[in-house]
Amino acid sequence: MSPIRRIADLSTLLALPGVVEELELGSTFGVCALHGGGLERATEVVAREVAGRTGASYYGVLQPEGSRHHLSSTGFDPSASPRLADFLGRVETIVSIHGYGRDDDFFAVLLGGTNRPFANHLAGHLRGTLPDDFRVVDDLAEMPRRLRGIHPRNPVNRPRHGGVQVELPPSIRWNIEAHDWSDRDGTPRAPQLDDLIDGLVAGVADWNGAACGNGD
Repeated sequence: MSPIRRIADLSTLLALPGVVEELELGSTFGVCALHGGGLERATEVVAREVAGRTGASYYGVLQPEGSRHHLSSTGFDPSASPRLADFLGRVETIVSIHGYGRDDDFFAVLLGGTNRPFANHLAGHLRGTLPDDFRVVDDLAEMPRRLRGIHPRNPVNRPRHGGVQVELPPSIRWNIEAHDWSDRDGTPRAPQLDDLIDGLVAGVADWNGAACGNGD
């Protein structure tokens, strides 16, 4: 696997060969994958399906195979992308799907972001759908600082109600039987990834229903 290369800004990232920016506008709930494709594998698969099954708006930036350029989430400036600006202008709450890897923890799903009641709500659904091997962490104090996703310039926190940053370990995105990532062409999706998507879909649907019921 090639090393990760830091990149200066969103304009530079979007100008790289093969980088694709995706946008599907739906409801005022948003789901995004800022580091999809070759960087944080299978994150756009999760974001696309959760958005499609809940009628949410979807935004993704996908890098081609072999491309591992990393722009911090705080560098995703909507002034550099009309599509990102349209997405953020449409949505009021976001779930942002990311991938991470740590040598000391392969099974923790981290729920950061500034909307803590929503993070706690999603955590409950995920604990009900994920296999017992996985831990769902929704206490910010238990997460590495760089994975908490609480900076105000992070797109997940820009809408009116903020959002939840979902950090997925490699173990949930990797198909162990196929010996490959769940998103690679021809590779079946790992069962635990389907479990994750089902939990997120149920959590988003319940949250939207509660918000509508409260007149929000």
